[in-house]
Amino acid sequence: MATPAQPRTPPKGSLVSEQVGIEPPVGALRADCASCFGLCCVALPLTASADFAFDKAAGEPCRNLRKDFRCGIHSRLRQEGFPGCTVYDCFGAGQHVSQVTFGGRSWREDPTTAEQMFAVFPVMRQLHEMLVYLTEALALPPARPLRDELSRVRREIELLTTGSPEQLLAVDVAAHRTAVGALLGRTSELVRAGGMGASLRGADRIGANLRGADLRGADLRGAYLIGADLTAADLRVTDLLGADLRGAVLSGADLTGSIFLTQPQLNAAKGDDATRLPPSFTRPSHWDDRGDGVPRHRPGPPTSGRR
Repeated sequence: MATPAQPRTPPKGSLVSEQVGIEPPVGALRADCASCFGLCCVALPLTASADFAFDKAAGEPCRNLRKDFRCGIHSRLRQEGFPGCTVYDCFGAGQHVSQVTFGGRSWREDPTTAEQMFAVFPVMRQLHEMLVYLTEALALPPARPLRDELSRVRREIELLTTGSPEQLLAVDVAAHRTAVGALLGRTSELVRAGGMGASLRGADRIGANLRGADLRGADLRGAYLIGADLTAADLRVTDLLGADLRGAVLSGADLTGSIFLTQPQLNAAKGDDATRLPPSFTRPSHWDDRGDGVPRHRPGPPTSGRR
């Protein structure tokens, strides 16, 4: 029996080598499109809908992808019918697969790697997403009792990201997500212990009128809030892990102190200048002072999507 390949030594600038204390590896967990081989534009399927203008099979390059792996319509994605591209974020998985897992050799340079590279990308994306949550959890003071366990699990996930393509494709992602999810649930309980609000985990609140709702300390994990009106809602110290905020109106809402919120969730929602966000987030450029997602005063390129 052949000896299984060992995880490669992570190069300087990759996840494991950047860990010091509990400081998040900011660069490694944020998309760097300039260092990626356009993986989100090739590996993932598109379905003609309100999010995408046409169908595209997984593994088929988007017709807007240029030879330099940049998007040919990046500055007008929303106008051209691709708001879904401005919402998506790989959490840095794209550049990691491109530059670390496959050593900087693109699928165009070596077409024999294409199928494997495209299969590895969604696996890496899920691992990076877990790292985003675990890094945040480690930075939450109330979660101090879980610090050792959180650190251990984060190191385990980081080690997985250093594997070979074959090792990555063999990862039981579902099992790791279940274990990480349970740990994050315990973290959430500690953070919200001082003022636990309603438990709306997985609740269907599609299109609901939640204007001005007091949702402080609520558990909204996995809640369906598509198109919900959360104008001026109080979402402080709320667990938003996996909550579906597509089209939700956050005008004037207060999300300071909310936990397990991600930039893609904000990008998918509608807000305005009065929406209060945690300091680590970027206000989406398609938000405006009416909260309807129609740029007026600050028209500009989307905050995400390939450039």
